[in-house]
Amino acid sequence: MLNLERLRTLDALARHGSVSGAADGLHVTTSAVSQQMAKLEREVGQPLLAKNGRGVRLTDAGRLLADHAARIISQVEQAQADVEAQRGCAVGELRIGAFPTAMRGLLPQALTVLRTGHPDLRVRVREQEPEESMAAVVRGDLDMALAIDWHNKRMPVPAELTRTHLLDDSVDIAVPAGHRLADRAAISLAEFADDEWISWNEGQFCHEWLVFTLRGTGIEPRIAHIAEEHHTQLAFVEAGLGVCVAPKLGRGPVPPGVRLLPVCDAVRRHVYAVWRADADRRPSIRAAVDALRTTSAELQHA
Repeated sequence: MLNLERLRTLDALARHGSVSGAADGLHVTTSAVSQQMAKLEREVGQPLLAKNGRGVRLTDAGRLLADHAARIISQVEQAQADVEAQRGCAVGELRIGAFPTAMRGLLPQALTVLRTGHPDLRVRVREQEPEESMAAVVRGDLDMALAIDWHNKRMPVPAELTRTHLLDDSVDIAVPAGHRLADRAAISLAEFADDEWISWNEGQFCHEWLVFTLRGTGIEPRIAHIAEEHHTQLAFVEAGLGVCVAPKLGRGPVPPGVRLLPVCDAVRRHVYAVWRADADRRPSIRAAVDALRTTSAELQHA
């Protein structure tokens, strides 16, 4: 009889394309992946992996079994969701991925609410960019993801996922205290045509949004510095090295040498939760959504 955990290992190999990728996705060592695959090959009586340069590839038999494994795992997940729904209790483990400002400004409060109401539910959280965490939910590596898009640039959500809106996050522009616009009550983005920007990493959705939005106002962006964390970006602003976008969620204390300016045409991020549609009946998913909505409503009215 085929072992389910070994089928999960094969499925991870097929999805990630490498032993190291499968190990990362399963949160195990590469040695553990290799051992599981060796045992699975003995069970089926034929090779499932073949060397491919420095890596490996699936044999014909490996691809055939991997297709079956994906369907079997999906059926098992649906069965688990149905059983959990029948019990009506949020128990077991829930894996959540979230972008950095949600990790800081939303999840701690929401997890406190969740733990109070559902003490038998274990939650594991991983910080990831929205594109990565949504892909992980599709693969089954995560149960839920917190993601964002912008009022003028939406992020596509895979068809396999269900989404629910949590809150709208208002955004200011951070400028040095000595900036020519620092004393203004509000500004328009077009007034920053001559400024240099501190932005997120190239390729990230928020960086693409900034470039898209500035060009939409007739500005060719001048990205001077790249920094992942908002607090790092604000430190560069305080040093007079440029301006940056400053979302309210998870903002924390603002350096004394920085001024926050609202935008006349309000700039907003939409924050939402996504999960697999076939897991919609799981009480743990519903409990997490309720906790996130409760916390989001409190933040919106704070």
